[in-house]
Amino acid sequence: MQGTIDGFSYGAVTPAAAFLMACLGAALGLRCTTRSVRTGHSFRAGWLALGATSIGSGIWTMHFIAMVGFSVEDVPIGYDRPITFASLAVAIGMVGIGIFLVGYRGATRMALVTGGTITGLGVASMHYLGMAGMRFEGRFEYDTVTVVLSVVIAVVASTAALWAAVSIHGFLPSLGASVVMGVAVSGMHYTGMAALRVHLHPSALVTGHAAGDSGTELLVPMLLGPACFLLLAAVVVMFDPLVVMGTPDWDDPLTARTPGIPAQRQVPRFGTYADPASFHSRPRDAVESADW
Repeated sequence: MQGTIDGFSYGAVTPAAAFLMACLGAALGLRCTTRSVRTGHSFRAGWLALGATSIGSGIWTMHFIAMVGFSVEDVPIGYDRPITFASLAVAIGMVGIGIFLVGYRGATRMALVTGGTITGLGVASMHYLGMAGMRFEGRFEYDTVTVVLSVVIAVVASTAALWAAVSIHGFLPSLGASVVMGVAVSGMHYTGMAALRVHLHPSALVTGHAAGDSGTELLVPMLLGPACFLLLAAVVVMFDPLVVMGTPDWDDPLTARTPGIPAQRQVPRFGTYADPASFHSRPRDAVESADW
């Protein structure tokens, strides 16, 4: 027996909230990745790890906020907690591999293709592993062509996002890249959901309950994602405002300098605090006293 699927039980609320979370995670993650290539090697790993955690957590939170609006008519749905949170670990781990490749190799073609492919596969793996953690009296069936299309969307979006992270340094262009990635991740999610078909067991309408935790029971852990993002963003901005404001001076060849080397102190050539080494170049008075 085929079940009737409703992917928008709460209307546009869950898609909009999921999209915002995807954009927020991408924005913070891409800015941290951009910051990593503008700092010394001693801090680069920390920025890249923060970026991977932000993007991975963002897409995971986006997925399960969108799934709050997913339902099968007259059939309760539960979630297997270990598999659900394993999908978060997969997302952060595989996104981290892609980000570290680009962060240390730079925007080379091989690094972007390899890192984007791994990151995109991580996004897709998170989605389908999260779907495998759903529990109900029935089984899922996927259309292969549509699934492949969703994976392609994830890989292309991830490659474009990694390129933007290491190639675009302004705030507004980075914000635009974050929106594009949010659209792509959401598009990948709903493309994957379009490939879904549900086949119910004959006892599905009789049982009346599902194994695992319900969506409302997992709602609190899911809401910890947005709270952590806001706290993380506040801490990052507090200690390093350049993550948000950008680094326009680095793009100016006249003011560019090597990271980690302090700028030379400007010493006045004349006056009370003049540099003694510059005294020899001090111009003589245009008119000297005739009495001398």
